[in-house]
Amino acid sequence: MEEGISAVCSCWMEDPTAAPEHWKALFDQFDPDNTGYISTEKFRSLLQRHGSELDPHKLEVLLALADSNSEGRICYQDFVNLMSNKRSNSFRQAILQGNRRLCSKALLEETGLSLSQRLIRHVAYETLPREIDRKWYYDSYTCCPPPWFMITITIVEVAFFLYNGVVLDRFVLQVTHPLYLKNALLYHPQLRAQAWRYLTYIFMHAGIEHLGLNVVLQLLVGVPLEMVHGAARISFVYVAGVVAGSLAVSVADMTAPVVGSSGGVYALVSAHLANIVMNWSGMKCQFKLLRMAVALICMSFEFGRAVWLRFHPSAYPPCPHPSFMAHLGGVMVGITLGVIILRNYEQRLQDQTLWWIFLSIYLIFVLFAIFWNIFAYSLLDLKLPPPP
Repeated sequence: MEEGISAVCSCWMEDPTAAPEHWKALFDQFDPDNTGYISTEKFRSLLQRHGSELDPHKLEVLLALADSNSEGRICYQDFVNLMSNKRSNSFRQAILQGNRRLCSKALLEETGLSLSQRLIRHVAYETLPREIDRKWYYDSYTCCPPPWFMITITIVEVAFFLYNGVVLDRFVLQVTHPLYLKNALLYHPQLRAQAWRYLTYIFMHAGIEHLGLNVVLQLLVGVPLEMVHGAARISFVYVAGVVAGSLAVSVADMTAPVVGSSGGVYALVSAHLANIVMNWSGMKCQFKLLRMAVALICMSFEFGRAVWLRFHPSAYPPCPHPSFMAHLGGVMVGITLGVIILRNYEQRLQDQTLWWIFLSIYLIFVLFAIFWNIFAYSLLDLKLPPPP
């Protein structure tokens, strides 16, 4: 049996992606009845004898799993998932529900790390509230793929802004230029049938002051979140915030256009801030109170600027300046769908009841807004600004 676990460890050290069938064959040596389980006592003893062949953080997680298991046995699949850098929901629950204390020193206390390792550790402490999750992320992160989504979307937004700045010969308050609204990307109430505008408006910004704050927030917050939670989840929150923002404008501020990526940015930032507040004692990022205050001040400043601009006399009446409702739409996505995603690091969202509740609410809102755009404008007999 001892040779079996040693062979499993050696196999994993040589090839972390080795087929689970090979591990199963080795596991059968100390699971002769083929039950898929090993006794906790035997499992812990074997880990202590052969733990030097494992990564220390993975060994610590396995020992915590053994300590927290109340049934006296360890599931083979949990061991395979750990070695494959995957975690099942049952594995997460076994760790979190057990009254265990991690015996080794905290990740923050480790010394002799390279610059890249310190960066990964910093990101872990910025975004994850549990030490066991931080160690897991630190061990498994490979920067492949890199946080491409937030970087790409930022580059494209800046490129469009610079292009518009050259064409309009204006970089501050571009929105006041008479040709600004003729762009095919921004959302305009008279052109709401052109569905792409509900998404592409993020590539248009009111001015460099608008773009600058959005870019800073989405890079400082969005890139670390994408490094931890992956491009798929973070892009979903971002795009959901963008779509909710334009739809919120079409429902609540029906005569106004909308520009800027604030819907997506506010979805990410509000989800991150809410996650910090909900896990205040577990979050170990430095100066978290001060940094939260700075983030809220920046968001309030940007929102205040948008409100002021919306009610400022338009440079080209009767069309008003862009709406600020997209900010609020993004916040609502962030504190619902966004929080659920950030609170369930590497877990299956489909196993979370709240995920389905908030996703259903979001989809109902989208359907409501679609029908609203089809019927309400004609029924209310609104006087819309002329098409650009």
